[in-house]
Amino acid sequence: MPTFFPRQTIDWRAMEEPAAFRRLSMSLVEMALLTGVVLRLLRAVTFTMGRSSTLVFIASIVVAVVILVGMTTAHLANFSLQRWLWRAPIFSLVVTAGAMATSLLLIAARREPEGTARADFHDWPSMALRFLLYSELVVCVWAAVLAGVILLIRRSGIRTPAEAEPEA
Repeated sequence: MPTFFPRQTIDWRAMEEPAAFRRLSMSLVEMALLTGVVLRLLRAVTFTMGRSSTLVFIASIVVAVVILVGMTTAHLANFSLQRWLWRAPIFSLVVTAGAMATSLLLIAARREPEGTARADFHDWPSMALRFLLYSELVVCVWAAVLAGVILLIRRSGIRTPAEAEPEA
């Protein structure tokens, strides 16, 4: 007769350590700070290359939005929809903190652009508020759209591969 209970118990979750990016994506602070630093450095590099090309400017905005939305999705995917309500705005707030800390370093190095000139420390508060507004708007709208799609799929009865019944 088979035994239904093992003689020794093992916590399987402790044995399977997630991959490096998965561990990173589970941490709100680390993921958001990394995103903020990358976004600010991308902006500095783009403006250093010159703003004469409209195509480069538009491409940099698209790349920045894709990075922000992608990192937000990677983080939020680890949690239930109920937790998104507070995680999305705080994620954006920490992204802004990382970006503005990077901005302070770039201003000190005289590499932070503000329009067609270099930014100075007195420009920093307005830059921070503008970045916070844009990042909150993008992250919260994206989280709402993503949650809406998830709810729509759940209510429509479409089964995802993870929910499919295993074949016998």
